[in-house]
Amino acid sequence: MEPLVLHHLEQSRARRIVWLLEELKVPYSIKTYKRDPKTMLGPKELRQVHPLGKSPLISDPNNGHRVLAESGAIVEYIVARYGNGRFIPPDNTDARLRWTYWLHYAEGSLMPLLLLRLVFDKVAHSPVPFFIKPIVQGIDKTVSGVFISPELKLHLGFIEAELAANPHGWFAGDTISAADVQMSYPLEAAMQRAHNDASKTAIVTFLDRIHDRPAYQKACEVTGETWKT
Repeated sequence: MEPLVLHHLEQSRARRIVWLLEELKVPYSIKTYKRDPKTMLGPKELRQVHPLGKSPLISDPNNGHRVLAESGAIVEYIVARYGNGRFIPPDNTDARLRWTYWLHYAEGSLMPLLLLRLVFDKVAHSPVPFFIKPIVQGIDKTVSGVFISPELKLHLGFIEAELAANPHGWFAGDTISAADVQMSYPLEAAMQRAHNDASKTAIVTFLDRIHDRPAYQKACEVTGETWKT
């Protein structure tokens, strides 16, 4: 089997794909791209791999050099093709339904809120003429106070309760799965950027457990990135 090629944009969500590959012992090589220091976007070389120039991307030489984008799709593909039944609960089980839910919830529900928070924080702290700054800060305060912060509080409370209800502390079933890998990045971002709240004991415990895994630590070593509070 030839190694999969992971196209990794620095400071992106690609680390969890490396983590999954390490957990499953799937051979891979990694190609890292630098962000434009002004726009923070990926370089044109990444758009030559995929038109949107986003990361992560994988290319599979064992399947016609097929290129896949979107974290959830990549995770599903790797587990289905190379997992040999690992990191996914059995078909027709409650755990499998939960696995599918959390795999898509991570990017479909939680990450958009975190991105909104990031964007409005940047806008609020951007250099603007002094007479416009109160307007900009007022918009940020209104949107954050009325929508973003309450929604993040709602979602993190929901996640905390779901993790706490599982005696094993995972998102789907009694052992770690790809759903946990997929949920890792938005929860790290949430605790770091939005609600670094020690009262979220189930979330904190979950993050501590995954950070202790050798495969996760290897992914941090490979990408040169790690989660920091």
